[in-house]
Amino acid sequence: MLNNLVCRVDEADFERLVVARSHQIPVLVDISADWCAPCRVLAPLLHKLVAAYDGKFMLGMVDADENMKIAGRHRVKGFPTVVAYSHGVEIDRFHSAQTEGFLRAFIDRVIERHAIVAQQAASKS
Repeated sequence: MLNNLVCRVDEADFERLVVARSHQIPVLVDISADWCAPCRVLAPLLHKLVAAYDGKFMLGMVDADENMKIAGRHRVKGFPTVVAYSHGVEIDRFHSAQTEGFLRAFIDRVIERHAIVAQQAASKS
């Protein structure tokens, strides 16, 4: 765990750090590789936004070279691939490096969808 909102994720702890945690807050999973130039562009932006959003989502970083099962399970065809989890399931994704504006719009949609599902679940209880 790099801090309480950014962590390295591997096969052994994927269920705990991504799936289980996504019931509380959305989790973005950045599947990337050290040798990938677009990955090196995207990662700092994602880290910046984790801080800017101040606890509204978590970032899980997956090294695809070390965690090929995770990349395979998500049918990753290119790097980076960012997969959004909410309430235990994948709800959205994108590929390649993106602008900060794109990332903010993506994160806002994910947070909104997470909140809607939480409200629906609360109203049923």
